[in-house]
Amino acid sequence: MKAACELAARVLEYAGTLVRPSVTTDEIDKAVHQMIIESKAYPSPLGYGGFPKSVCTSVNECMFHGIPDSRQLQNGDIINIDVAVYLDGYHGDTSKTFLCGEVNESLVQLVKVTEECLEKGVSVCKDGASFRQIGNIMSEHAEKYSYNMERFIGHGVGTVLHSEPLIYLHQNYDYELEYMIEGQTFTLEPILTVGTTEFVTWPDKWTILTADGGPAAQFEHTILITTTGAEILTTS
Repeated sequence: MKAACELAARVLEYAGTLVRPSVTTDEIDKAVHQMIIESKAYPSPLGYGGFPKSVCTSVNECMFHGIPDSRQLQNGDIINIDVAVYLDGYHGDTSKTFLCGEVNESLVQLVKVTEECLEKGVSVCKDGASFRQIGNIMSEHAEKYSYNMERFIGHGVGTVLHSEPLIYLHQNYDYELEYMIEGQTFTLEPILTVGTTEFVTWPDKWTILTADGGPAAQFEHTILITTTGAEILTTS
């Protein structure tokens, strides 16, 4: 599990070096695919539920699950790259929002606060802790800046890419699975938006956009629950 997550982190770091104006998300996808295959692993998204590419690339108003295509990145864009790899029977899953060229300060702040929400979520995780704490502390931080914490979820990950526990990342009070257990591995992946909380799903059934065209940012780590806290596995 640690090896798969470490590889996912390295692939994501490499993908980020490719982000610049005029590069297409298809080019990022091909580079990610090649690196994963050369590492004797498999890109987890490829073929998952019919997903056609090896990585998710979500630009500007795309909240998540963006499908790489021939669109060129523009100066001032933000792009979330979501990498998942399958190595020796285990999945590692991670994502980060990158800045393309010169990005305006309002978007820079959105990206920064989203990453801070992830960090705060990780900080309350440990054996015996309530899952409610994750969404509550993330939402509180987002609300300080008038951002929306979108109602999507983190998930268990290991030999299966998506499994229980399902992790609410917004403020919640009736979480069914109450306490974290030492040895669990799952993702935290907050998405913050500006404006409406409504979203639109494209006919491809994957691409999720903000309904008003407002920007979205996301960060994701796979973590391991320990007796004293949480170990972030997706670090390079």
